[in-house]
Amino acid sequence: MSTLEIIVVLVAGLWAGLINTIVGSGTLVTFPVLVSLGVPPVTATISNAMGLVAGNVTGAWGYRSKLKGLGGTLLKLLPCSLVGGILGAYLLLHLPPTVFETIAPYLIAVALLFVIFQPKLQAAVRSRRASSEPAAGPGAEAAAEAGQAGGHPFALYVLTFLAGVYGGYFVAAQGVLLLGILGVFLMASMQGANAIKTVLVAAVNIIAAISYVLFAFDRIDWWVVLMIAVSSTVGSWIGAKVGMRMSPRALRLVIVVLGLAAMVKMVFFD
Repeated sequence: MSTLEIIVVLVAGLWAGLINTIVGSGTLVTFPVLVSLGVPPVTATISNAMGLVAGNVTGAWGYRSKLKGLGGTLLKLLPCSLVGGILGAYLLLHLPPTVFETIAPYLIAVALLFVIFQPKLQAAVRSRRASSEPAAGPGAEAAAEAGQAGGHPFALYVLTFLAGVYGGYFVAAQGVLLLGILGVFLMASMQGANAIKTVLVAAVNIIAAISYVLFAFDRIDWWVVLMIAVSSTVGSWIGAKVGMRMSPRALRLVIVVLGLAAMVKMVFFD
């Protein structure tokens, strides 16, 4: 890559880390940038996913205090995500690259729809939580978290598995997708659902990254991995510090524009 291209990738990684902290779906920034710079779509997905692992782990660690009372639920959902992530990574590595190139624009479209409608989704989830959670007061949140010990609908496990398959295959907007699923089917606070989501996303990306190293070592662009790992980690740190001062609407607009650009390039110019 030229110096300018390296700078572009570093800025994209920085922006993706910041977006992942504030809105989610940072892959919809880095993936289009890598594809536009000539990185093959499958290589871009593999290298990008590996580069973002550091930020995923950092985010999961930062949310550990919000998992109080949710350990049992997390242990039940984690295998669904891991098995789904392994299957998704297997499909990415074994299906012909042309299959990914055909499906990727549609996956981007699905991810973009989740990004576009994320505010309405979050509003609906908050409304549902407000009507189902006990009145505010000391220990109210802990009681709500503990109240889901009675079991969860089977659909929660199936959809978590499918989200893992999606994440292992494409990565983008997996967190938004999971938050929507957990918001509907998991009886927990928003903070609890987001904490579980963060851990599950990290788990899927880690298991996918291990699969890539073991079975697709020659398809990894390690310079891309390094650049995105460093820049996205810095971006995540910045996002945690100043992200709440920025407009999520503006960030979503950037994601949508870049995602649409990637779709146009992959459909009409590849």
